[in-house]
Amino acid sequence: MRVIVADDSAVIREGVVRILASAGMDVVAEARDADQLLAAVETHRPDLAVVDIRMPPGGNAGLMAAEQIRDRYEGAVGVLVLSQYLEPDYALRLLGPGIGGVGYLLKDRVVEARELVEASQRICSGGSAIDPAVVGELVRARRHEDHLTRLTDRERGILALLAEGRSNRSIASKLILSPKTIEGSIATIFSKLNLEPRPNDNRRVLAVLAYLDPRS
Repeated sequence: MRVIVADDSAVIREGVVRILASAGMDVVAEARDADQLLAAVETHRPDLAVVDIRMPPGGNAGLMAAEQIRDRYEGAVGVLVLSQYLEPDYALRLLGPGIGGVGYLLKDRVVEARELVEASQRICSGGSAIDPAVVGELVRARRHEDHLTRLTDRERGILALLAEGRSNRSIASKLILSPKTIEGSIATIFSKLNLEPRPNDNRRVLAVLAYLDPRS
């Protein structure tokens, strides 16, 4: 897996590079600003770009560069945005077009090497990775909705893990349940929320996030 890491903080950038390299990923380039990032992606065509949301030349340049990469390469180059801010709108904006291979994690996750590596692998496989804190905020924003109140505590937990971009097997491992139990629970959740069954993991995640989107 070939990766570009972009962050104007040398400490964060080096930390991410070290974690990904130790997991066997090939970091082909580093960037300190959005322009360097876009040029590096054009040159190297990596499998994944890990991008700080705020970089020079200013504002949310990292997020805008991530959106450009997503739109230009249409999933051929995965994008993982790292942010120190809990901004569900940014995550929803990134996933908005329904293209797989995107993710949004808080920078706190960088200290959890396994979380960062698993998210990177999921994105490179065409899936999505959304920070649990972002999902939690979305669920809390709609916790009083009639449909959500129909879910049991376990089902709400599965819904949150599903929105993070996890597969049935990953959810089963996390909750120490069988994949078959998770499959049945997800079918029940979709029925209770009046959502149509989806043919693959990423479309399923997008359906759940669209449901949780407070703007919907």
